[in-house]
Amino acid sequence: MSTAKYHLSSVTASYGRVLGVAIDELTIADGGFYVLTGPNGSGKSTLLSILAFLIRPAKGIVHFDGVPVSWSSKESIRLRRRVTLLHQQPYLFSGSVADNVAFGPRVRGAGKEEIRAVVSECLQRVGLEGFENRMARKLSGGESRRVAFARALACKPEVLLLDEPEAHVDRASAALLESLVASLAADGMTIVMSTHNELLGERLGAKAIHLEDGKLAGAQQLYFDQVPHLAGGIYANS
Repeated sequence: MSTAKYHLSSVTASYGRVLGVAIDELTIADGGFYVLTGPNGSGKSTLLSILAFLIRPAKGIVHFDGVPVSWSSKESIRLRRRVTLLHQQPYLFSGSVADNVAFGPRVRGAGKEEIRAVVSECLQRVGLEGFENRMARKLSGGESRRVAFARALACKPEVLLLDEPEAHVDRASAALLESLVASLAADGMTIVMSTHNELLGERLGAKAIHLEDGKLAGAQQLYFDQVPHLAGGIYANS
């Protein structure tokens, strides 16, 4: 029986008079791998920001690990430490690649040896071993995206949210990122990845969440096994 990492109920978010999302019911399984699709303006980035606890919905309830989110400042900060959102155009700090990847562990109080080991492991996973002393802002677009991915992994998140990770990168980098995401999903990390490529989910074996005008496409809402504490949860699935 699956357990729920997220459950959204009657969640809406808007930007002034412009609707961001309006989701009746959505459950994302713990350890689930999802591809989030939809045209520009369909609400993909808004949904990812809600899942990352960066945007508080105007209405509705979000459960995380079976507990309703109160959205207090203290709770939001605590939950953000468990979730990492990699933006479509990630910002790299000035300084070395190692400094960028080490940011999360350093903020969380890791020791020097631990940080060094984490940086080395994460750069190896994204195919950038030996890049520690390179200047981050002098890298190519594909290399920069991979450094940002390594920085995300260094935080050891329970949930990884990816906003168009393959946009504007070379084929080699896209293939490496796809392989890495599939590997992380196989290891049991909860992953939601937005993309314009509707065939990507099928290729990677991910479930599909499709948005149209901020709403889940009706065909995507299918009933799965009941979720503990959230009986009758609705799963987005391909």
